[in-house]
Amino acid sequence: MSIEAARKAELIKSYAQVEGDTGSPEVQVAILSERISNLTEHFKGHAKDHHSRRGLLKMVGQRRRLLDYLKDRDRKRYDTLIERLGLRR
Repeated sequence: MSIEAARKAELIKSYAQVEGDTGSPEVQVAILSERISNLTEHFKGHAKDHHSRRGLLKMVGQRRRLLDYLKDRDRKRYDTLIERLGLRR
């Protein structure tokens, strides 16, 4: 499931390192987390939607790779991000 443009802009503004930053790992992980939570809600009513479930698994893997990258590069930014997003780890 996609997210609304206003919500995406809000996430970018909230997690950006500098003005206009859309490519930092923090922003990408925040947007992926929002999309993952939207799809998780979708599956509560559509349990047999296996095509979307594959997309969900791909997004979870992408988020995991971005978090691993951030953890290797800057542990403090990683810890701050997972705390802000409320991710387990």
